[in-house]
Amino acid sequence: MSAAVKIGLPKGSLQDATFELLKRAGFPLSVNARSYYPDMGDPQYKAILLRPQEMSRYVADGALDAGITGKDWILENESDVHVVCDLVYSKHSMRPVRWVLAVPEDSPIRRPEDLEGKRMSTELVGVVTRWLAAKSIRAAVEFSWGATEVKTPFLVDAIVDVTETGSSLRANKLRIVETILESNTQLIASHQAWKDPQTRIIIENLATLMQGAIVAYSKVGLKMNVRDEDLQAIVNILPALRQPTVSPLAGGQWHAIETVVDESLVREMLPALKRAGAEGIIEYPLNKVIQ
Repeated sequence: MSAAVKIGLPKGSLQDATFELLKRAGFPLSVNARSYYPDMGDPQYKAILLRPQEMSRYVADGALDAGITGKDWILENESDVHVVCDLVYSKHSMRPVRWVLAVPEDSPIRRPEDLEGKRMSTELVGVVTRWLAAKSIRAAVEFSWGATEVKTPFLVDAIVDVTETGSSLRANKLRIVETILESNTQLIASHQAWKDPQTRIIIENLATLMQGAIVAYSKVGLKMNVRDEDLQAIVNILPALRQPTVSPLAGGQWHAIETVVDESLVREMLPALKRAGAEGIIEYPLNKVIQ
């Protein structure tokens, strides 16, 4: 058996969401409150908790075979890593986050060019510095150790901060001027690990299971029984990933239908299915949907 794949899992704001996703993917994850070494319940993986901000550096130099971190921090560190796949989830939602240029509501800054000669604060110093340089804007960029949204207008003229919904910025009376970067979580691997066939398969297996768990968040399964004469009307109502599975029931004149649909459609779909003749309708949650 090959050595276990050394993988970094994000500590901090992404930790709970990552642990929940891994559990749905089939890994009975557990960790002692004082430990930095989670047990993934699979001897093929040896995990360590690290801040996402530094993850890509350890993957790039081969200290870790793989890691889960944000696209933003990979770009910030200018890390040379192999991106295995996008994992579009964040602290509070299943969508990307944005790094935005924000200023006080009454600030005269209306566009990036108005930053000329101004002072900015952000955790993403490298990305912001390169963004300014590409626009030929000269502004001072200082590193923020957190609570970035409270630093303007008293300490700096503008900030670049990460947001999912913009609610924290609005609560602090800040106005978004421009989105600098859209980011999402990614599974990355070192080039050395990716070239090793056995290690690559183990990492690819993890990617498949996690992506399947992400897809399943927004899907549900449906089962129902349908008379022969109602079958086509029911099939026309169901928007399946491919086509619904239709199986004849013993005795004839009835069929069982099973399919996967978007959870957002179910509320309107179930009454329509009942009116069209479906009986014994069952809705059930999914852990993974592998496409």
